[in-house]
Amino acid sequence: MRVHIISDIEGVAGIVRWAQVSGDQALYHEGRRLYTAEINAAVRGAKAGGATEIVVMDCHGADGDYMFNSLLAEELDPDCEFVVQSEWTEYTELLEAGCDAALFVGMHAKAGTPDGVLSHTVSSQAWRELKFNGVSVGETGINAALCGHWSCPVLLVTGDRATCAEARALLGDGLTTVEVKAGLGRFSARQKTPRQARELIEDGAKRALKDLKAVAPYDPGSPCTIEIEFVSPDRLVEYRNRRGVEQVDALTLVSKAGDWWSAWSQFYF
Repeated sequence: MRVHIISDIEGVAGIVRWAQVSGDQALYHEGRRLYTAEINAAVRGAKAGGATEIVVMDCHGADGDYMFNSLLAEELDPDCEFVVQSEWTEYTELLEAGCDAALFVGMHAKAGTPDGVLSHTVSSQAWRELKFNGVSVGETGINAALCGHWSCPVLLVTGDRATCAEARALLGDGLTTVEVKAGLGRFSARQKTPRQARELIEDGAKRALKDLKAVAPYDPGSPCTIEIEFVSPDRLVEYRNRRGVEQVDALTLVSKAGDWWSAWSQFYF
């Protein structure tokens, strides 16, 4: 069984502040340790659930040379392999080869979620809203659509309470979720201890793989219209001249294509 673990850092237990997720400082390096340990818990659970090949993809856009490179390689479970990519959603090799399940670890809620810890969508400073065929989504939706394009179902999402609710609303009640904290605001939370969180994630990963058909692969629909609303006109500029992209007002771009991957690729890359 091939399993793709797709991870982000903001949804990890113990993490509530920007300093823990970016920059070359003590709090960030503490965050990296917490992050890597939750990934290892998912790897252990996936192995116990029958996975024979596990590939981890770090999707956290930290600064500089830490971009998609926040995992501590030396501390990763030796029964997985991991990917460092240059652009988010760039790595698709495992999905193209045929992947049985995806497990999302450390996810955060979409932009504007009041009780979502460190909530944002793609850019905490630039993106206000993202919609796939009129449905509001966050980064869980983006990663799920990426997997779904190659018929890979998402069976597990871990993160804060708001993220788990967002994921179930999008992917269905068959989804296994693991809540490691409950947001009290954007920068505060009541949390499981890291040890508790890891135990829950390991168990959740194992349970999720018992039924590979519990969740259908996510398809936003074909044809697909992606709508992005920015927080200010200047943040829109870098995208507006890309192929297939239409600017509909001072804050909003639209990308249309026959399927989600085509619409996303022509806008994002």
